[in-house]
Amino acid sequence: MAKPLDGLRVIEVGQLLAGPFAGSMLAYFGAEVIKVEPPGGDPIRGWRELNQGTSFWWYSLARNKKSVCIDLKQEDGRAILKELLGDADVLVENFRPGVMEDWGLGPDDIKSINPGLVYARISGYGQDGPNATKPGFASVCEAYSGFRHVNGFPNEAPVRPNLSIGDTIAGIHAALGIALALLERQKSGEGQTIDVALYEAMFNLLEAVVPEYSGAGAVREASGTTVTGIVPTNTYRCGDGKFVVIGGNGDSIFKRLMTGIGHSDLAEDPRLANNAGRVEHEEEIDQILSGWCSARPIADVLSVMAEQRVPAGPIYNVEDMLEDPHYQARGMFERVEIDGKPLDIPAILPKLGRTPGRTEWVGPELGAHNQEVLQGLGKSADDITRLQSEGVVG
Repeated sequence: MAKPLDGLRVIEVGQLLAGPFAGSMLAYFGAEVIKVEPPGGDPIRGWRELNQGTSFWWYSLARNKKSVCIDLKQEDGRAILKELLGDADVLVENFRPGVMEDWGLGPDDIKSINPGLVYARISGYGQDGPNATKPGFASVCEAYSGFRHVNGFPNEAPVRPNLSIGDTIAGIHAALGIALALLERQKSGEGQTIDVALYEAMFNLLEAVVPEYSGAGAVREASGTTVTGIVPTNTYRCGDGKFVVIGGNGDSIFKRLMTGIGHSDLAEDPRLANNAGRVEHEEEIDQILSGWCSARPIADVLSVMAEQRVPAGPIYNVEDMLEDPHYQARGMFERVEIDGKPLDIPAILPKLGRTPGRTEWVGPELGAHNQEVLQGLGKSADDITRLQSEGVVG
């Protein structure tokens, strides 16, 4: 079955997460992604839970990619990368700004040999500006973006999700930018540079935070398990200790919700007929819902919510996801084999009806495609042997 990016060649020289996640999306949907790794490989190969020295994360993140091991600190290594870029459609890199220029591989250096290259750059703070050269890990950039300020509980230290979402969101933005640039290239025949900053990718999620401050002087603060100005939408502990999220903030939905939990009086209360009134009486509403949920198991809570057509759902962990029939029916997991054992990895979204993406192989061994890629550049067996002996190719 055809994939939308079949025939596209991508060179990925990023490490860790933001660049590699963008590359994963492109590879999943058909691009030939050649991942250039340093001696020792991408550090993610050894992070978190391991299978004989290789992280389970690697099998997912590097799926469908070809791995070549090249020492870019050596001139001959940089020359090989330049050759690869001469015949590529896309470059994805997430080095510190200035590194590629120092190596003679910046956008202006490559434009003369490949004017059609889409050059995607991911960094903490972007390629210019006062902070451009600062180290930009996701945790720091999530804070700088304003995201962390609204995440957590009032008067407590802001919290982070137990994920590097700044990297992943930046990778998605890079993939979107690449798609847009490729569409434009069909018209102009020219590539262009895409500048993705982690903090800006997170900033892009802030909804009305900026205009509300500019227009009304309102500074959005952390609100725990609620959302400022929308009531009721909250998390409640049920009688069996499990948590449920209930979103009853539409006017008609609120009426059905209150009727379903035995509070028809509140369903018809003119004070609560619209969101503005419910915001004013948020504490009262939440106390009622909290008490009702705590008196019954989550299954009963969800049953009532379903009867009343009120949006509600349990807070899942990964075990819950894998056992859930809807997740399974939607094809959210793909099963691969590692050392003869099955391994579930997540599908990559979005879903395309006619040309969907899919996993062809898991993350490869370091340098598994050295011979294939170097021979494709016209390197002879003697050339490859020399490059290996000099440590240029791992």
